[in-house]
Amino acid sequence: MNVTDKEVLLSVRALSTWFELRRWGFGRAGHIRAVDNLSFDLFRGEAVAVVGESGCGKSTLARTLLGLHKPNGGEILFNGENISLISRKRLQRFRSQVGYVQQDPYGALAPFLRVQQILQEPLIINGINNKCESKVRIDDALNAVKLSPPEAILPKFPHMLSGGQQQRVVIARAMILHPKLLVADEPVSMLDASVRVETLQLLKQLQQKNDLSIIYVTHDLATVRYFSQRVFVMYAGEIIEKAEVDSLLDSPFHPYSKALMAAIPDPDPVNARTFREVPPGEPPSLLNPPSGCRFHPRCSFLIRGLCEHQKPPEFEPHPGHFVNCWLFKDIRI
Repeated sequence: MNVTDKEVLLSVRALSTWFELRRWGFGRAGHIRAVDNLSFDLFRGEAVAVVGESGCGKSTLARTLLGLHKPNGGEILFNGENISLISRKRLQRFRSQVGYVQQDPYGALAPFLRVQQILQEPLIINGINNKCESKVRIDDALNAVKLSPPEAILPKFPHMLSGGQQQRVVIARAMILHPKLLVADEPVSMLDASVRVETLQLLKQLQQKNDLSIIYVTHDLATVRYFSQRVFVMYAGEIIEKAEVDSLLDSPFHPYSKALMAAIPDPDPVNARTFREVPPGEPPSLLNPPSGCRFHPRCSFLIRGLCEHQKPPEFEPHPGHFVNCWLFKDIRI
């Protein structure tokens, strides 16, 4: 079955998250447009990677979906319910269905709590106080992330664990309430290279076993093919290309996506001598982004008089492969 034949779990429509910038604490200097008019669907059991360079809005999108940032506009529908409009009590219920895996396991775990207390905390907050049920859930969560036997891990403080073990505890905490959606914000960027593959394989196993939907935020395109079904490319607060993983990685359409692919390290020494074209300049300021296509000041395929003034709509040059770029305005599938 194609993943798009499944039920939609999360639907995002025209989502914007802006942060007000003040001058000297009083006067308004404008807004940082961290997430600007994003729309997409996430299907049940699907893993989607959100990729892009630092500062493009990936983490802000993740935190907005978790309800940690209040959006300025648009809708976030989870199982058909608009989470931007629900009560505080219903918001707590929503958060119990969404797990969060932070980037930095060292900062995500309270250093003064034992693993036992760290894993008990979300259960207590959500009214699960029965000791037998709590023990079963904690043991199951640790076994699921391959921290066995649980009795050897539970009495330890975070500093007594390796970085890989700490991240597994973070994943266990995210999974302990049996969520339907997992938001993983660069979950392997702080880990040793030897541990990254194991952690991604673990997340993949949890996804398949629990029919779990995952939003995987990363800047590392090299890991995307082995973990995700679809890829969304973000630039300057916008999604500029989205497609199934093989389609996008094998044949990226947007000039920025091509630049990201060219930046992936290649272990072949022959390719190391090949010149790789890098877009000139720096990413635009999200306080005052360029008009039209936000990538146009750095784009070598600029169409004068069009890209600078008109924002490109979404084109579909290949079935299921969408791109916001005027280069494809005359292509029809």
